[in-house]
Amino acid sequence: MKAELIDAALAANVASALVEDIGTGDVTAALIPHDKQAQARIITRDDMVMAGMPWVEATFLSVDRELRLEWQVKEGQVVPAGTELLRISGRARSLLTAERSALNFLQTLSATATHTHALVQLLAGTKARLLDTRKTLPGLRIAQKYAVRVGGGMNHRLGLYDAFLIKENHILAAGSIAAAVAAAREYASDRLVEVEVENADELNQAIAAKADRIMLDNFSLDDMRRAVETAAGAIALEASGNVNHDTIRAIAETGVDFISLGTITKDIRAIDLSMRLVDATA
Repeated sequence: MKAELIDAALAANVASALVEDIGTGDVTAALIPHDKQAQARIITRDDMVMAGMPWVEATFLSVDRELRLEWQVKEGQVVPAGTELLRISGRARSLLTAERSALNFLQTLSATATHTHALVQLLAGTKARLLDTRKTLPGLRIAQKYAVRVGGGMNHRLGLYDAFLIKENHILAAGSIAAAVAAAREYASDRLVEVEVENADELNQAIAAKADRIMLDNFSLDDMRRAVETAAGAIALEASGNVNHDTIRAIAETGVDFISLGTITKDIRAIDLSMRLVDATA
């Protein structure tokens, strides 16, 4: 993922979050004297993989450029519950105004990375790589895909623009798998062309059409093994459907190249975080 894409998404995410939360002004923080200084600590109450530092930093510094941030952990680090993640010092008003938006990014992106990491661990010793999907939280597509990479996963296409994924309805509209693949090559020869198939016949058609990758949609384990034998390493195979913590290892052991699932971005449980002021001076 290009750095400029991340930077653009980060700026848009933070601006949107602060407008949504602060609106015309933080009336509760306004009760605190403007020059009151404080220090705060952010601690995790859950085991987690740290992800989202750029979003957290941008949130605090967008509220107040004079805030000072000292990270106690690194991006991608696996940390246990009770770990201090960050110390922030500066105006008390600014700390409290930025708190919720910063923690929202941190709890969501770390949850994405943590879920991803747990599943990647289950693939150890196989050649399968974990892919995300477009099933992301609205407005946080790039942020969550960034977090997937922090957790050890890989990104599938970022959107509808950077790769072809030819599914049943596209095939019906185009007339055949071969026709759809040919049209894709003519439209944009530099984009990856993937075809979703539901049975062995469609698999053979996609191989004959020379797609770049084939998605095996809800194939049984036996059918996946047969697909791997049929492809014989000539084309990358991606397993999709019925993938979870209990099934992912067996799917990987069939010999597929990739496994994709939407739960690492859409079915996450936010990390439990706490920010507390530890010092407030006049």
